[in-house]
Amino acid sequence: MNPTRRLLPIIALSAASALVLAGCAGASPGGEESAGEGRLQVVASTNVYGQIAEEIGGDAVDVSSIITSTGQDPHSFEATAGDQLTVSRADLIIENGGGYDSFMESLVESSEASAHVITAAEFSHDWPGNEHSDEEHSEDEEHSEEEHAEDDHAEDDHSGHDHIEGFNGHVWYDPHTIEHVAEAIAEELSELDPANSETFETNAAAFVEQIEGLEASLGEIEASAAGADVFVTEPVPVYLIAAAGLVNVTPEAFSEAVEEGQDVPPATLLESLDLIESGTVRVVIANSQTGGAETTQVLEAAEGQNIPVLEFSETLPEGQTYISWMQQNIEALSGALAG
Repeated sequence: MNPTRRLLPIIALSAASALVLAGCAGASPGGEESAGEGRLQVVASTNVYGQIAEEIGGDAVDVSSIITSTGQDPHSFEATAGDQLTVSRADLIIENGGGYDSFMESLVESSEASAHVITAAEFSHDWPGNEHSDEEHSEDEEHSEEEHAEDDHAEDDHSGHDHIEGFNGHVWYDPHTIEHVAEAIAEELSELDPANSETFETNAAAFVEQIEGLEASLGEIEASAAGADVFVTEPVPVYLIAAAGLVNVTPEAFSEAVEEGQDVPPATLLESLDLIESGTVRVVIANSQTGGAETTQVLEAAEGQNIPVLEFSETLPEGQTYISWMQQNIEALSGALAG
């Protein structure tokens, strides 16, 4: 997403939030207006990371997510003074990074939050400067996690979290990356609340075991459909289809334009429609939270060719956990490929 589209007007926000802060000046962490007494306060940019934090933290944490539903479009989200107040009270902050949720960086800076920030994108094997491949993560996991922790603690000013050209920021669609994010959450919570460290570690281990189940399901798709062509209207599910051994054949200019909220160049649209009509594309996947006229044309062309069309969201649907949501997406993908 284009971070300039969600740039937080810090000056205006600070002025507005001053009234909110003044009204809450008497509230203590355990007061009536704050969350549960004695529990760690975790703030996540979206409910995807918020739900994962709840899984790991259990009853020892209170989690607040800034974006909480599929009705809130992350492309054009504008944070509020209330969001700034929430961030200012956090013990731990979880953001996606990679330019996806730049509003969180603005919130952290404007609220002068002192909490440690976990940036999920930095755990991706595609993150610029990350020399650890997936195999190296599995072979030397402990060393990798220690490096991430040291880097995060050393850099607490959020520099380098701006949009990175060519980097796909939708890292929550990569189960392997989320495995390491979960472990980092458990580590940070354990440092903040050593008395509950065993609970955090146990919960993280159970979560990672479920991640392995997702990876097994993706492996089944790869075993039966490796190399199949997939068209995505926006790069939201690219990590997931890559993990399933599938090939993203979308013209880069098409998905980039949709992601940035811009018009797709006519030549690119024609190229995309020709690709859909060629008969080589097995599945089309759209972002259920964004779209436009060109996206509609592609979906209509796919339906005209009897190509299965799936819709994946960016935020966690109501009533789902991260695991159940990803498993549902994987099953939908498997079913579409099976015809």
